[in-house]
Amino acid sequence: MIDKVYNFGAGPAMLPEPVMRKIREEWLDYRGMGVSIIEISHRADEFIAVLEEAKSLFRELTGLPANYRILFMHGGARMVFSALPLNFAGRSATRQCLYAETGNFAKVAAQEAQKFCQVKTVISSAASGYDHIPALPLELIDQDAAYLHITANNTIFGTRWNKFPDGGRVPLIADMTSELLSRQIDYNRFGVVYAGLQKNLGPSGMAMVIVRDDLLGYADGATPTLLDFTRADKDNSLTNTTNTFAIYVIKLVLEWLKEQGGVAAMEKTNEAKAARLYQVIDGSDFYRGIAQPEHRSIMNVSFLLNGDGLTDKFLQQAEGRGLYALKGYRSVGGVRASIYNPMPMAGVEKLASFMEEFARAHG
Repeated sequence: MIDKVYNFGAGPAMLPEPVMRKIREEWLDYRGMGVSIIEISHRADEFIAVLEEAKSLFRELTGLPANYRILFMHGGARMVFSALPLNFAGRSATRQCLYAETGNFAKVAAQEAQKFCQVKTVISSAASGYDHIPALPLELIDQDAAYLHITANNTIFGTRWNKFPDGGRVPLIADMTSELLSRQIDYNRFGVVYAGLQKNLGPSGMAMVIVRDDLLGYADGATPTLLDFTRADKDNSLTNTTNTFAIYVIKLVLEWLKEQGGVAAMEKTNEAKAARLYQVIDGSDFYRGIAQPEHRSIMNVSFLLNGDGLTDKFLQQAEGRGLYALKGYRSVGGVRASIYNPMPMAGVEKLASFMEEFARAHG
């Protein structure tokens, strides 16, 4: 009998246990109303309070400047891929938008944008299997472009931008789906930061979009209403019936994060968790990391086993120990441990110990 299962899935990922318990506690009767949170109108005072508290907590935890707007958008980060050029390409006379191709979803983001603007790929690490983040000097950035897009953390390959590029006067847009709230960042460096919810924020299917207010008002006339950031800001993300449950869970997750000591404390914990796994990988010839060491993610640890036919055995035995969803992405193979904010050190230690045991038995 497995006493505890730890979910290492890349997303939908695990939620903090106290958050899950709070959801269960309030599920049938939200704060004495006699109805569930999912039954409350998105325009009811009780839900508006949830929405405003979620935004307030995010600002408090991140130090987000007052000139940035917080939006909750449908469709997750994949929908935002299309919304970005529709909202911002009009800032440039040439409708040129710059993209850094550092992984699968960075590539997909550019492919979606090509339908609505002129995409220029300024750097790419595709030739090396996306195992690092190439340098991006200012001289590669056309200062007449509408924006520069990066994917801050590459979930599949386990790389991240440790130092964000300087775009000059070109607004920097970052997909932070896999690492929002996992480390401290200076939001003043960005024009837009966005993230799908299913890693560090809550249930899948929506995205949080943080937009500097001077970038609003450039949406194409043909932009669908529900993809228009300016309209979403005007309507407080309530242009239509939003996913009230997801926003409620975000609020609970943010409350939990505050109880853990905030983003700075979480960053230290995340660094320690990742270091423990990389210690095992680097300490033996049995495992081989996919990302170059200086570009490694602290959210997604991807690695291969140096032995024929051992990966399936590793995954099967790991699941039998309560180490769930460790299979690497289909195009890469191997193993991927996603260790987002809710993953406790105990789960990482259990995985590290299993890795050491498996290497001794099969090395």
